[in-house]
Amino acid sequence: MDLLYRILIYIHVLSVIVSIGPFFILLPISKKMHLVGENELSAYLDTFRFVVRLTMHSGHVLVVSGILLVISGPWTWSTPWIIMTLLILFCSLFFLARAFSPKLRKFKEKDANKEELAAKLQRTIWIYIILLITMLWFMVVKPTLWF
Repeated sequence: MDLLYRILIYIHVLSVIVSIGPFFILLPISKKMHLVGENELSAYLDTFRFVVRLTMHSGHVLVVSGILLVISGPWTWSTPWIIMTLLILFCSLFFLARAFSPKLRKFKEKDANKEELAAKLQRTIWIYIILLITMLWFMVVKPTLWF
């Protein structure tokens, strides 16, 4: 394995960590969002926006490094685990586009039910984590789903 390919793998794995890890920090924050005052809520919302933006950009690195790994490595685009990972990736992109921003905006509304919004936000975080971990499983295990 040449050095460039190893560096791409390292970049790919690092971008996976940055894409998934911060969402676990958001879980305890989302539990407290309905209990805090306006100043603390603003800080929590900023943290959410930062994490979503950070993971979105690390996702870009993840996709680019993944493409380069397929091009330069032993795998092809017709490999089952790559196809499944790409399918889940596209689903997660549509999910992410509508998952967090609308809910975060509703926290600023005067008549918002913050407890219900916090519960929805926590459920959204778990769904997204499951999508990301499923993709990670396909990339690590590389199952043969069909021939």
